[in-house]
Amino acid sequence: MTDLRVGQGFDVHPFSDDPARALVLGGIPIPDSPGLVGHSDADVLAHALADALLGAAGLGDIGTHFPASEPEWAGADSLDLLARSLALAAAAGLVPVNADCTVVCQAPRLAPFVGAMADRLGAVLGVPVSVKAKSAEGLGSLGRVEGIACLAVALLTGTGSPT
Repeated sequence: MTDLRVGQGFDVHPFSDDPARALVLGGIPIPDSPGLVGHSDADVLAHALADALLGAAGLGDIGTHFPASEPEWAGADSLDLLARSLALAAAAGLVPVNADCTVVCQAPRLAPFVGAMADRLGAVLGVPVSVKAKSAEGLGSLGRVEGIACLAVALLTGTGSPT
């Protein structure tokens, strides 16, 4: 029997008041939009996906492995955190099969960027990654354009031998 594991991830960050803070989602800079508050680059898409990988492997979440209380992670590139999460899952004997992510925000409009986000994340994981962008339909804090949230699901399979 094949060892399949599913992990889910979630992340949310508020928009920053710092005009110099860049918005990065799935490793892709999004122009003409405020960045997100966070200890790292605050890439909610990469964070949710990292949590999905770690969850499937039973390894907790990115806050456990890359805590905001540690200065070494200040300003960290979230694609690096994603790659490190992938390595932790591989060390537990698991590799991804695919991943599916949904970014939820009222603004900015992300449809022009989802293909590039999926490609960038897929390049890190080495498997297909789907990225969708959904509006908050004006509801709640996301609908009031106070931040961005992301949900992610990853399917992992056993390699047969943890390293």
